[in-house]
Parts: sequence; structure tokens; C-alpha cells
Amino acid sequence: MRLTVGGVKPPYTLPTKTKLPKRSTNAVPHQLKLGKKWNEYHGSNNWEGLLDPLDEKLRVEILRYGKFVESTYNSFVFDTSSPLYGTCRHPKHSLFHRSGLPGTGYRLTKNLHATSGIQLPRWVDKLPSWVSKQSSWIGYVAVCQDKEEIARLGRRDVVVAFRESGFLSLYSSSARKYQSLQNEVREEISRLLQSYGDEPLSITIAGHSLGAALATLTAYDITKTFKHAPSVSVISFGGPRVGNPSFRHEVEKNGIKILRIVNSTDIITKVPGFIINDHEDGEEHRGMHVASPGSLSTWLQKFIVEKTQWNYADVGRELRLSM
Repeated sequence: MRLTVGGVKPPYTLPTKTKLPKRSTNAVPHQLKLGKKWNEYHGSNNWEGLLDPLDEKLRVEILRYGKFVESTYNSFVFDTSSPLYGTCRHPKHSLFHRSGLPGTGYRLTKNLHATSGIQLPRWVDKLPSWVSKQSSWIGYVAVCQDKEEIARLGRRDVVVAFRESGFLSLYSSSARKYQSLQNEVREEISRLLQSYGDEPLSITIAGHSLGAALATLTAYDITKTFKHAPSVSVISFGGPRVGNPSFRHEVEKNGIKILRIVNSTDIITKVPGFIINDHEDGEEHRGMHVASPGSLSTWLQKFIVEKTQWNYADVGRELRLSM
């Protein structure tokens, strides 16, 4: 699986060994049934014992959710000269098929939009100012409807997939035509919980690059908004840091499980801000090393963080790739 952005392929590839059935190029072999252990693959134990070496069933699940993200890129109109720029090129009922993802067992239930943070065509300058705040298509919500796939997964799964785009302001800002991405997600999740809340259910949110940051914010918002939310996990592909150590604590307190797929050479996963030691044991934490109390190094680091407000924390469990 390889994610593609505007013709450029980010460095995320997981070698595929499993032969897929002939009935669909995207169907998953029945022997990779998750069954009653689905919670473990959804992160209930922070994927303990599944990452090194990478468990085959988890590898297939990561690839599967990665393809949902890839379909958002394949469906987005990137051509700035087109009057359809910033929209989805496919209707809901055929998006998966037309974007190269048939046979998923999922039905797309809602398109998602966010206030555009992307460069607009030149001709927009001649239009009213509100046009520059129009919303662009950023992803979708889909729910598993296929009985065989539900049985394989061990529950009904709801997937929220984001392409690359903005972050906190994109999540909460609205525009003339669409409400905020935050409200779109809340309304659809509320509707799906009413429809399927009486059966085993999970919510999996996947995104790439800055879309991965949106996925983390979405997961946090869902757990804070819905008191009895089902299991919520994030599959993050090459995402930047989202918040500070306090935010990480809130994410963990709310039971959100995040699996961060990271490429060692991807600079996006190392920004923004600094990471300093926020652990009580005083051990070195990846990023800036905190020296002994009272040293010039400690004072300088704290001064920089306080002035810039750039004390960020990695959130979730990391799966690091070197390819």
C-alpha cells in the first residue's frame, strides 16, 4: 500500500504477503478473522505484543485503513483551474468503486468538509470575499454493512477518513455552504450511534499527514461529546504533533488509542515545536534532552518553550518504519 498525494508518493509502504481472494481486490482473507480479539487489534492494550515483530493481522488492518485514506486523495479535485476545485469528484454511492477501492463491505454515509486552507484559483480574486472561506471536501464517514466483513472484524466498524489538510481551525471553522467539520462529524456519529449503538461497534479514524492531526482531534472530540462512545481508535499515517503533554494526558484519560505509523525520514512527524522531558523519572525523552536541574541547558530550554509555547508531545503508540 502506498499513499499518493497529487502524484507524489509519500514514503509509506508495507510489503504485502497475503494473497487476496478473487472476489475482490480489496477483500481480506477469512483466515485473518479478528473475532473476539478485535479489541486488541483496535488498541485496547496499546497494541502490546503486536508491533515487534508486526503481527500479520494487524499489518492487514493497517493496510486496509490506509486504503480508505488513499481513496480520499484519489477522489479529490486538485486542479486549481477547474470550477470543481476542492470538491469530491465522485458521488457517495460509487466513490469507493471509482477511487479504486471496491469490495470494502462499507457504505459511505456522509461527506465531510472543512473551511479551505488550500490555495484558491486566481479567478477567485474577482469574486466576493466570502468565496475565499468556502469549504473543501476533506473526507467521509463510512459504516461496515457486509455481514461477512462484520463477522471477520468481530463488530460493526465505523471509519472516518481524512485527506491532508489543515488542523484545529479547519476542524472548528464553518463557512457559508457547510457547517464546521466538527459539527458534521458529531451529527453523523450521533446518527450512527442511534442506528447501531445496541451492537458491538467501533469507530476508527484514519488520516495522513495533517489529516492525521485532524483524526486525533476528531477522536478526542467524539469521546468528550458522547458519554457512552464505543471503542475509538486512530490510525495515523505520518502525522505531526497535535498538542502538549496535558493534551496527551486527556487523550489517554479518555481511553483513545492511537497507532502512529511513522517513517524515520519523514520530517512532518517531527514538527511542530520541541519535545522536552515531561516524565517524572528524569530519563531522556526523544527530542531535546533535559539536563540536571539548575544547568544553563535546562534554563534555556524552558525559556524557549515558555516564549514560543511550542512544547509538544507525541501521542499514542508508534510503529516506526525505515523505508
